[in-house]
Amino acid sequence: MMNWRKTTQPLLPATTAEKQLPPAGTYDMYPFARLEAGRIRSGYASLADWMTGRNVILIDGYIGNDWEYMGSSLERELTAAGVAVNLVYTSTLMKSSGEIETLVAPFLGEKGTVWGRRASITLKDFFDNEKLQNIQPAAEGITLVIGVGAALAALQAPVVYVDLPKNELQYRMRARTANNLGKQHWDDNQETYKRFYFVDWVLLNAHKQQILSRIEVIADGQWKEKISWASHAHISEGLQYLSRNAFRVRPWFEAGAWGGDWMKEKIPGLNKEEVNYAWSFEMIVPENGLVFESDGNLLEIAFDWLMMEHSKEVLGQDQQRFGIDFPIRFDFLDTFDGGNLSIQCHPRVQYIQEQFGETITQDETYYMLDCKKGAKVYLGFQDDIDPAAFRQALEESVAANQAIDIEKYVQVHEANKHDFFLIPNGTVHSSGKDNLVLEVSATPYIFTFKMYDWVRLDLNGKPRPINIDHAFKNLDFSRKGAKVKEELISKQQVIDKGADWQLVHAPTHAEHFYDLHRIEFASSVKVETGNKCHVLMLVEGQSILVETANGFRQRYSYAETFAIPAAAGSYRIINEGDATAKVVKAFVK
Repeated sequence: MMNWRKTTQPLLPATTAEKQLPPAGTYDMYPFARLEAGRIRSGYASLADWMTGRNVILIDGYIGNDWEYMGSSLERELTAAGVAVNLVYTSTLMKSSGEIETLVAPFLGEKGTVWGRRASITLKDFFDNEKLQNIQPAAEGITLVIGVGAALAALQAPVVYVDLPKNELQYRMRARTANNLGKQHWDDNQETYKRFYFVDWVLLNAHKQQILSRIEVIADGQWKEKISWASHAHISEGLQYLSRNAFRVRPWFEAGAWGGDWMKEKIPGLNKEEVNYAWSFEMIVPENGLVFESDGNLLEIAFDWLMMEHSKEVLGQDQQRFGIDFPIRFDFLDTFDGGNLSIQCHPRVQYIQEQFGETITQDETYYMLDCKKGAKVYLGFQDDIDPAAFRQALEESVAANQAIDIEKYVQVHEANKHDFFLIPNGTVHSSGKDNLVLEVSATPYIFTFKMYDWVRLDLNGKPRPINIDHAFKNLDFSRKGAKVKEELISKQQVIDKGADWQLVHAPTHAEHFYDLHRIEFASSVKVETGNKCHVLMLVEGQSILVETANGFRQRYSYAETFAIPAAAGSYRIINEGDATAKVVKAFVK
């Protein structure tokens, strides 16, 4: 653990020499895509060398970077090369912290609550426009305008963009080395994350899109003392290739109150000393990155770059509907030897739009990747549910800090491998202990209204927020009795077959905009994209090879998530194991 990041998780290796390759056929925590030789450079000296001979450079980038360290490192290298340096930090160009607090307040909801509302302001609103207009480059040497928003300066100059992975930003937040934009005081982590999610990230992503065509260099700031960088043109070549073939984002992992040990035991490279692992961000793309490699150097960029430059190739016919937002997410919920998730529900479409400014809601499904005998899923109400009595029991539980018999109100179902439970918005649900759930869902991921959390504390020894009022504005009490098994447990059926393969349809609910197939095969199978993006995972078997029509070839191991863009056209999946391989495929209906 370093003092500038608070986590048990290791940094992404900066080079492949530092990257321990997992055994063949096992999960890789650090997947990367190769660029041609000479594309990724390493170190401040090489970046300073690129800058030499220019009068002004705007070094913009994501929140959480250590701009002072970066500025002093570049100043040291440039001075050593005989170049005078004038540093202008964008933190000196911003409005006062009080003005910024007033500006963002409408988007933060009540203090102590988990949710705000997506900001409708712009990054430029954080800055003193007069100061932006009045930056004077030095007569000699080089002027570096450095920090978030540097490209807003009224100067015609090359832009270097320094990205930072969202997980690293949160590790720095926890170490109190990264705060919200323009904020001078420290809030607790929940408030800081809320501001990141609803304000800072929204503004910074919009700003990145606006300055995209001006960016000449993309750098990765996650290692702090080191830096990897490449020309935007070379990164764009890599993104274009991925958008026509296949990609896998870099996953990351988090402990939680109910977390388990399945991932700890199955995924090489995870810190075994961590208390548990509750979630994996397999493909929750607002927080995942893509890693590129060249000459052994690694460089990670946010997933947004791919969608900003190639959303049409990725989403095909669904691009008009979703724009640059990737619609489907995959993540793991690990309760093996852990605990039950909270009894919860998610907002209805109109509610999430009106209350939180989102466009689509958190419609979910649970695909059971693995289970112990006797594992359970809580889903739907008992036939005799009395909403008023249920609410009273929940509120008395909170007030008295006492357990209740939740099965009096909520149905419990046996869970087995490859079962598929459907959780459209408004549905009461929870995973029980001893499950490894592959959660296939619409992309929104923080809008969980907890009603009952088994009278337990979080990992910091505090009660987790309970949101009974939000929940009761969204719960669908018609999802009860026999209707639950009829409508919310998928009736899987074979819809196509060949000599040594079959295609199983696991239908989703009418309210889900995505659907699920499972491809089961002994040798190989060819799949057409049909101008749609496919999100896939090997859910049974050791490893597969994927070959696209464009000549791309990549191995994916058990439990690894990957996506085939619409523009790939078609692809072949080859089973590398002796037993039947099973691959799930999610796609927009």
